[in-house]
Amino acid sequence: MNKISIGFSPCPNDTFIFDALVNGSMDTQGLQFEPQLEDVETLNRWASAGKLQVTKLSLPALFQNLDKYQILDSGAALGRGVGPLLIAKEEVPLADVPHKSIAIPGLHTTANFLLSFAFPGATQRIETLFSGIEDSVLSGQTQMGVLIHENRFTYAQRGLKKVLDLGAYWEEKTGAPIPLGVIAVRRDVPLAVAQKIESLIAQSLQQAWRSQELSTYVKAHAQAMDPQVMQQHINLYVNNFSYSLGTVGRNAIEKAYRLYKKEDALGVATQTNLFLSA
Repeated sequence: MNKISIGFSPCPNDTFIFDALVNGSMDTQGLQFEPQLEDVETLNRWASAGKLQVTKLSLPALFQNLDKYQILDSGAALGRGVGPLLIAKEEVPLADVPHKSIAIPGLHTTANFLLSFAFPGATQRIETLFSGIEDSVLSGQTQMGVLIHENRFTYAQRGLKKVLDLGAYWEEKTGAPIPLGVIAVRRDVPLAVAQKIESLIAQSLQQAWRSQELSTYVKAHAQAMDPQVMQQHINLYVNNFSYSLGTVGRNAIEKAYRLYKKEDALGVATQTNLFLSA
């Protein structure tokens, strides 16, 4: 049996998608998946060394490592109304944001990319584990923070205020859905194996959708998260784009790539082979 190293986050959207794939509750067609669950910025850093054969990546990390990885059609976190939130303890005029210190969940995250898209002049960025960003702002360690994952559902309960929905800003300016993260396969994985993995991820998601309740695997990795928040998290981040990027999803990723490469204003189309499947 071929062993495949695969990395994704312990967040409910990822464990929901990959549960059947990594826990033997589906036919994996001769492949054995060896999961490593880490926060996405750790996975992003590992990409530069090509540590994993299949991995969840933020877009900037993927773009920085296109010599090593390309995007699978299934497993992505992409959609509308799913973007990171810029928050603070008090209301902050948008014009003042570039002058504030901001906790970010990692330099290579899509959240940081979207912050740059909205506020290119915001340079006081402090890398912080995503789960500690609320505390960073509440304690005054940073004046603002960019929230991702389940913290989108909890910040208001802790007295924090939304300054700007960075995803909504992206959608308003580009018209495209927000491509938060993708599943990438290392380019040295044989094409037939990579295509099989792509199909198996979609099948794993289909199996999860058929279930009527949250699995033990999802609950075990969600720490002390309330079941209702787990379900909100899944409902927000897992959608038809997770099953297949389709033309709209691919176009959104290509749009982000052009902006990342500073080519968009020139209308220069990328020739880079971003995707495994044509």
